[in-house]
Amino acid sequence: MKSIQSKDLNLNNKKILIRLDLNVPLNGTAIIDTSRIDKVIPTLQYLLKSKAKIIILSHIGRPKGKFVNELSLKPVCDELEKKLNQKISLINHSIKKIKIESFFCEKKNIAMLENLRFFKEEENDDMIFAKNLANLGDIYVNEAFSCSHRKHASVHSITKFLPSYSGLQLESEVNSLSKITSNIKRPITCIIGGSKISTKITVIKNLIDKFDNIVFVGGMANNILKFKKYEIGNSVYEKNAEVIVSEIFNISEKKNCKIFFPLDVSTGKNVDEKPTTKKLPEISNDDMILDIGPETIKMIKNIINNSNTILWNGPAGYFENPEFSKGSKEIAEQIVKRKKENKIYCVSGGGDTVAVLNYFGLVKDFDFVSTAGGAFLEFLEGKELPGIKALNS
Repeated sequence: MKSIQSKDLNLNNKKILIRLDLNVPLNGTAIIDTSRIDKVIPTLQYLLKSKAKIIILSHIGRPKGKFVNELSLKPVCDELEKKLNQKISLINHSIKKIKIESFFCEKKNIAMLENLRFFKEEENDDMIFAKNLANLGDIYVNEAFSCSHRKHASVHSITKFLPSYSGLQLESEVNSLSKITSNIKRPITCIIGGSKISTKITVIKNLIDKFDNIVFVGGMANNILKFKKYEIGNSVYEKNAEVIVSEIFNISEKKNCKIFFPLDVSTGKNVDEKPTTKKLPEISNDDMILDIGPETIKMIKNIINNSNTILWNGPAGYFENPEFSKGSKEIAEQIVKRKKENKIYCVSGGGDTVAVLNYFGLVKDFDFVSTAGGAFLEFLEGKELPGIKALNS
C-alpha cells in the first residue's frame, strides 16, 4: 500500500481525487459531531501545501440512488471552508458533464462532488461510473478507512483507472490495527461492550486466538450473566445467544484466553434513576443493569495494569446518564494513565466508544481512535477489506 507521502510522488499541480468519509450526523443543516471532518483536515492541508488541486468524493446518509435535498453535502462543504479557510466549489452536475478545470483558479484549489450515493451506480460498484469519476483526476487517494469494507465505485473500481494511494489517516489506521492483530506486544487485552453479541461473534472468536484476556462489559456482559444463570431483570440483552456464549467459553478454554465479566453492577429501575450497587445474586427482576460496579472496576483496572496492549470497543454502561458513566470513565482514565507512563499501547474504535472518549475529553490521549464501525470490526475479524485490497493490487 503506497502512501501519498511516498518520496517518488509529485503532487504539484496534480488533480487529486480523494475519497473521504464525511458521513456526519445532521440535525437539519446543523452538524451534530464534526469528528470525521476534523480527522481529515491534516491530509487536506498536506495536499494544499504540496500545491495539489483537490476533488473531494464522499457521501452522507442512505439516499438509495436518488437526490435527497436533506442529504446534501452542502453543510459539510461549508464546515470545511471554515476549517481550511478555503473556498470550495460544491458540484452537483452529472459526472460525465463536469469540466473540472473550470472549478479551479488561483485562489480556489478544492472542489467537492455532491453526495455520491445520489447515484445508484456508486453502491453498485459500476465500472463506467468509476471510470467517469477517474477521468476527473490524475491521482486517487483513499482516506476513508470506514468505507473500505464496501465494494463501491469510489472505493474499489476507481483504482483500476488511476495511480492509487492511501491517505495519512488510512495508513495510520491500518498500521495501528495491525499492531492489535499482528504485531502484538503481550499481554494483550480486549474490553468489549455493545448490546448484540451476534454482530461481534466472528470478531470475538478471531480475537480469542490472539488475545490473553477478553473483558465483557455493557449490554454484552448481560448475555454472559444470563448464561451463567444470574438474574438480569429488565436489562438489555440479546435473545437466543446461549449457543454463541457457550462457544466463546469453549474456544477460550482451548486457546488459553481468560474471559472476564462483571462481579457487581450499578442498577436502576430505569435509565434516569440514581444508581444502586448490587452484587450479582442481589439483582431483582425489575432492575436494569446500567453500569459496572466498584469491584468490577477494580478488577478491570488490575487487568489494564498487567497489559501491554489494549483494544477497547464498547462502553461499560449507559454513559449518557452521568450517574451510570463511572465504569466507562474509570476504564478510559486508567488506560490513559498507563499510556502516559509509556506502559501500554491503546486503540479504541466504534461510534459509541468514540462518543465516550469525546464525552470525557480523552480522544487525543489514545494511540489511535477509529471512527469506523463496520470496517473496524471486519479488519479485526481478519477480513481483507476491498478498499484496502484495491490499493495493494
